[in-house]
This record gives sequence, C-alpha cells and structure tokens, in this order.
Amino acid sequence: RNMLEEEVVKKFYGENELRRMYLEFFESKGHLKMNSFSLVPHNDNSLLLINAGMAPLKPYFTGQEIPPRRRVTTCQKCIRTGDIENVGKTARHLTFFEMLGNFSFGDYFKHEAIAWSWEFLTKVLGLEEDRLYPSIYGEDDEAFDIWTKEVGVPAERITRFYRDPETGECDNFWEHGAGPCGPCSEIYYDRGEKYGCGKPDCKVGCDCDRFMEVWNNVFTQFEGDGKGGYTELSQKNIDTGMGLERLAVVMQDVDSVFDIDTMKAIRDKVCELSGKSYQKDALDDVSIRLITDHIRSATFMISDGILPSNSGRGYVLRRLLRRACRHGRLLGIAPGFLTELAQTVIDGSKDGYPELEEKQEFIKKVIRKEEEQFDKTIDQGLGILTEMKENMVKEGIKTLSGSDAFKLYDTYGFPIDLTKEILEEEGMDVDEEGFKAAMEVQREQARKMRKTTNYMGADVTVYESIDPSITSKFVGYDHLEYESKITVLTTEE
Repeated sequence: RNMLEEEVVKKFYGENELRRMYLEFFESKGHLKMNSFSLVPHNDNSLLLINAGMAPLKPYFTGQEIPPRRRVTTCQKCIRTGDIENVGKTARHLTFFEMLGNFSFGDYFKHEAIAWSWEFLTKVLGLEEDRLYPSIYGEDDEAFDIWTKEVGVPAERITRFYRDPETGECDNFWEHGAGPCGPCSEIYYDRGEKYGCGKPDCKVGCDCDRFMEVWNNVFTQFEGDGKGGYTELSQKNIDTGMGLERLAVVMQDVDSVFDIDTMKAIRDKVCELSGKSYQKDALDDVSIRLITDHIRSATFMISDGILPSNSGRGYVLRRLLRRACRHGRLLGIAPGFLTELAQTVIDGSKDGYPELEEKQEFIKKVIRKEEEQFDKTIDQGLGILTEMKENMVKEGIKTLSGSDAFKLYDTYGFPIDLTKEILEEEGMDVDEEGFKAAMEVQREQARKMRKTTNYMGADVTVYESIDPSITSKFVGYDHLEYESKITVLTTEE
C-alpha cells in the first residue's frame, strides 16, 4: 500500500515543477536554456504579441541571426486573443499560456527529437507507454520507421493524418504560405473513458477530451513555394511545442486547465472574494474562468512593460482588465479586487518568472489605476446602456445603432467589445460599421481642430508660436564668423 501511494505521489507534478523538469532534461541533452522572451515582439511587425514558442526564434530559423547555440530550450510566455469570445464559456480556451520547446537549428533531426520526446514522457514523467499514441504526417514513412523500429511503438498505435483532398490542408503538416515547412509528429495521451464521448470508434483525432495532444514535433525539412511545390532544405530544423498547462492537466489528472494547481489557486481566490462556489452555477462558472484567465494575461503583460491604452497591445490589455472588472461585478465582488488576484498570479508563477515579484508593486499600481478609472465610468455607462436596451425592446429592434455605441465609448469609456458582449447576452448585437463611421467622424474633427489659424486666416507656423521675448540680431554686416547660443530648435520648415 505504501509503495502504491508513493508511486501515485511521484506522478503528481505541479506546473512549476514540470517547467523545471522539462528545461533541465533538455539541458542534459546539450541544449542552451534561454529565459522566456518578452510578450512584446522584437523586430517583428507581423505580430502584435508573441503567440507561439517559436515566434521569438524566427530569426534563427530563417538564418537572419546566428543562434547562441544550435540547440536551444525555452518555456515561452504566449498570448492569443483570437478566441477571446470563448474564454470562460469553455474549460479549454485561454488567452495566456506557456509553451515548452526544444529547438534545433541545423543540428539534430527526427531520430533525436522523437527519441527524446518519448524518453521525457515515459522515463522522466513516468507516463504509461500503452496510453501514449504517436501520430505522423501520412506520407512520412521515415518518422513511422523511427517510431516502430527505434522506439518500439506498435504500428497499430500510430495514426497517419493525410491532406484533405479538397483543400489540400493537413493538421500534421506545418506551413504558413511560402517558406520553411514540414511534417509533424504528435503524441497523444489517452486520459481514459471517463473523458471520452462514449462512441465505440472514439480514437486519436476525436473532438472529445479523451485523447489529449501533449507533444508536437515539427520537422522543418522543406522550402515551400506556397503553391504545393517543395524542395529539400540543406539545413533542417526542429521546432517542438508542448503546452505546459495541457501537460499539467495530464500529470495531475484533472478535468481542465482551470483545475491545475497554479490556476486553481487563482480560481479559488475568485471564489473566496465572490462567496461563490465553482461548478454550482453555469453562468457563475463563466465569470470565474474568465477572470482567472484574464488576470494571468494582464499580470504578465504589465510585467513586460505593456500599459493600458486605446490601441495596439495596450488595447488588448485594457480590454482584458475591463472584461475581468465587469465579470467581477456579475459575481458581486467589490471593486478593487484585481490587484489582490494579481498577487495570487505572482505568488504562483514567480518560481519560473522572478521578474513578476521584482515588479509586483508596479504591476498592482497599473491594475489598480485602470480598475479605478473603469469603475468611475462603468455605472453611468451601464445605466445608459440599460436605457438603450429598454428602448430597443419597445421598438422591437435587435441592433444597437453605431451612434449609440459610439456615445457609450466616447462619453462613458465603454469599449465596443464590452457593449457587444453585454448585448449578446440578451440576444442583441451592435451596428459595428456605424460605430466605425462615427469614430472616423470624430477623428476627422480632431484633425481639423488641431489645425490652428492666425488672424489673417493662414495656418499658424512654428515660428509664430515662439515666445516673442526671444529675439535674434543679424551681425553679418560686421562679422564673417560669430559664436552664438541656440535657444530654439525646430525640425519644421
């Protein structure tokens, strides 16, 4: 009994422990462990925020920069907001997540990548071999041979994924337009029938939660022309990605990412502050999950120097904080709660990200200010929106006009997304095109107002704005050279 209990205890690993184990394992395989890059992309205008583990390493893959070592391992902070509308509504979607990765820039390839992925999962973490199911790109016989002949996985447990005959797309072939690309080999873990759909043909590739992808080896071996033509690359690369939260779900045998240790701590704090219990009320659960996710994202974004604003990544941050504020109100939490939750995030993740603790006062100050600012306007805005909804019901219309949506935004600080979200809960929507048109009218008026004219009706120049007491005297009649002090400098002509 004691031996059995000891074995069970060994298999429960916290998120911080898993991160450390992964990085140390690949360090033992000659990889350079690098700290997570900032969420703010460096010299990459294609991304607003880092959204994948390999994204900051693109210059090494393309050859633009020489990597510090040809073998690298990281745990990268990532944010994706494409599915933000589903965050909270499901137990799967997150905006912030961590991506474990081991990378090879022209060094090792399929043999080592496959062997090490299997070794880490089975020997280091102790996962049962008969519950692990590799997948390969349909035509990648090389990967199939490595799995069967070198690793020893029975052929019947390997799934081949082929291209869709109509679209030509395949989940197991990584490519984005023209450029480096290649086949993938994933590893799925069978979590058991209790997570399944109950169908007799449930297997790898099913949409249910039974078979969870825990590892993805990407073999970058081709140069694609974007039209279906591929040539072999002279320098082949490895890009491995594994979601840390997903791995924690498997190792802790919990229902979802919101149940793993670090996220459960935040979730429990939300419940404590609201006096609500998780999984007692479906609507409450949406708010609890949304706040849990959004405060993680906001805390990490601010630690990387992102501040709330009305554009770009600053708007993403503001939107996350304001959504969390509103859902806090729906749960009946008193205003000012987000700073307390941020501390829970910091306490749970400082092991892997010590900068969170170093910047904790700054992080909480930014959150506190944004929350106070939103609280000043939200009550008025909610009151006006309630009136607008009542009028819409009386008039039998389902779409809020763009001008009304803009009034809420311009006067009460209500982002269009928040207005849209509140209305959707009542089966209504917003005239977004009308909102954009009203926004453009305001911008044009602002541009015109900035254009000041003088009493002659001409535009005021920078020279006419200089303090009249500042004068200059021409001395060229008496001197060919002269030293003088510059008191005003402008780049305008």
